[in-house]
Amino acid sequence: MRIGEETIEKIRESLDIVEIVGEYVQLKRQGRNYVGLCPFHNEQTPSFSVSPDKKIYHCFGCKAGGDLFSFIQEIEGIDFLDAVAILGEKAGIDVPDSRGSSLKKNDNSTSLYHGMELLSKFYQYLLMDQRYGGPAQQYLQSRGFESKTAQSFQIGYAVDAWETATRFLERRGFNLDEFVKIGLLSKRELNGKIFDRFRHRVIFPIHDHRGRPVAFAGRVLDDQKPKYLNSPESHLFHKGKILYGYHLARAAIKKTSEVVLFEGYVDVIKAHQAGITNVVASMGTSLTEDQASLLTRNTESIIICYDSDHAGTEAAFRAAEMLKQYGKTIKIARMPKGMDPDDYISRYGGERFKNDVLGASLTIMAFKMQYLRIGKNLNDEGEKLLYIEKVLQEVAQLTKAVERDHYLRQLSDEFSISLDALKQQQYQYYRKQKQPNSRRERKSQFTQNKRALLPAYQMAERRLLAHMMHDAEIAELVQEQIGGAFNDVIHQALAAYLYGFYSEGHVPDIASFIQSIEDQEIKAAATEIAMMSVNMDVTSQEIDDYIKQIIQHTKWAEITAKEEEKKAAERNQDFEKASQILAEIIFMKKQLERH
Repeated sequence: MRIGEETIEKIRESLDIVEIVGEYVQLKRQGRNYVGLCPFHNEQTPSFSVSPDKKIYHCFGCKAGGDLFSFIQEIEGIDFLDAVAILGEKAGIDVPDSRGSSLKKNDNSTSLYHGMELLSKFYQYLLMDQRYGGPAQQYLQSRGFESKTAQSFQIGYAVDAWETATRFLERRGFNLDEFVKIGLLSKRELNGKIFDRFRHRVIFPIHDHRGRPVAFAGRVLDDQKPKYLNSPESHLFHKGKILYGYHLARAAIKKTSEVVLFEGYVDVIKAHQAGITNVVASMGTSLTEDQASLLTRNTESIIICYDSDHAGTEAAFRAAEMLKQYGKTIKIARMPKGMDPDDYISRYGGERFKNDVLGASLTIMAFKMQYLRIGKNLNDEGEKLLYIEKVLQEVAQLTKAVERDHYLRQLSDEFSISLDALKQQQYQYYRKQKQPNSRRERKSQFTQNKRALLPAYQMAERRLLAHMMHDAEIAELVQEQIGGAFNDVIHQALAAYLYGFYSEGHVPDIASFIQSIEDQEIKAAATEIAMMSVNMDVTSQEIDDYIKQIIQHTKWAEITAKEEEKKAAERNQDFEKASQILAEIIFMKKQLERH
């Protein structure tokens, strides 16, 4: 099914691309545009730019670019129809059948999302009704969960029966086999009978970053095994891509520009109940790249608050190392021995947790210094020197001189070692770390500079194309004078797209034009060129100069080719042909001189 262009334009005009992108990327105003760290590749220096005037985005690092529809497609990993449906919903504009048409290509995902949402509400109803949820209510009260908290997180109860959820879904016309595939229901091998997977358990729905329930975690209320039963991985639920509670925490994260990372979902729920709402959890797994990317979107500061046991300390160390590459401020909150955040908040309250645990968070370097002490006897001379050596190696990697000086002074004071000696040793490690990479770094910098300094004819083509995007009359003039005779093949294709766009009766609209381009390489080039700052009051002389420069480069390229032909003829002793070619070259050069 094709969605009407009027609907697409209406959605585009109704939404602010800065607000849409800002839900995923922390943006800061810079002149007329907004900049931030690209969500599509790891970087520490912002190269991602959003233009509210042109309604497009472009990353000058990885070359990703497009309009708000392509952004949602890329960031959510969905097709165009689903992106239109999502944005239509945000804009309050009805998009008839767009979701339905994409369901066939998407393994009935929308139907499953709908079923999960209904079942989540059903489980919540069973919890709140004393006739069914009494035991679950008692359990939650014993754990200190308030009724309001249970509602916010849609906590529910699966009754002690075999077919309650199965019949609930069946009566509403859902395909039960689809729910068996995602592990929500089970099927007996002998007779194929479908039954409930979750029975007599408190249900904790797990939502994706858009707030859709994609899985359930069930905590048993009797002696059944296993104690905790979770939905398996499916095309709806990828554990490594989800941060528990992110959909509820996003607003608080953006407001405070800080996020707290826990291990478990119960820690998140307890923190919310205590008024600390900028919290999420990696659900006990090691932090993944996908989770790290999601975690760093709307914040400048991340506090890792894992359990105090050895496994928790190791996991915090790995998470800190992974997050370091995103250029954010990373801290580690240390829990008292034998306690997790849930225990601490239950015993001492949210205010004390905020002040004494989160407020006392360590920098990565301070945490590493404590981490490197584990298992070492610092009274032993050999182990002490080994510890100092490892700390110096870590200090050498710090980018800020003030930080390096701070930790070197700490070592000097603690172990009564000369500060100068520590600085000298640290500098030796610094030089050793930098040396293998210096040649590669210089080469990379040279390549970047070379890429930035484009030949004059290419800059002329880019500026001309930028003006053509803004002005249909300029595009018509260029089409008459040079057509598709651009020297760069991407520029040739881009010009062809523009000619076609205007021939269909479209008025200049950069976002609409870019959305019409299907080829990703051409789309990336179009967004990069569209982001160029050009003089909107361009003179006809300036346009003529660009055209002349392009034509001249084309002619010189032809002359160069002719000169190669002449050399080949001379090598073959065909002097008559060489003379003819020389005459052609002289004629072509005279023509160029006249222009």
